[in-house]
Amino acid sequence: MEDKIVKLYTSSDVIISHIKQELESKDIFCLIKDGFGQGINAGFVGGVSSAIDLFVRESDLDEAIEIVKAITEV
Repeated sequence: MEDKIVKLYTSSDVIISHIKQELESKDIFCLIKDGFGQGINAGFVGGVSSAIDLFVRESDLDEAIEIVKAITEV
């Protein structure tokens, strides 16, 4: 049975890139969805430029949440 892909976090490009790098270093598969950037590439603008979504497999969600907390909590 395949894992669902679930949204982990939404933030700016810089934060999402950092989290993605950390997740990948732990062999956690992740995807980025940048609706604003995709809209610009398609020739129209919609959404919020700083709202980039990061997705992971459902089976990796708990570990991914801990990584996000370690990065984002001050």
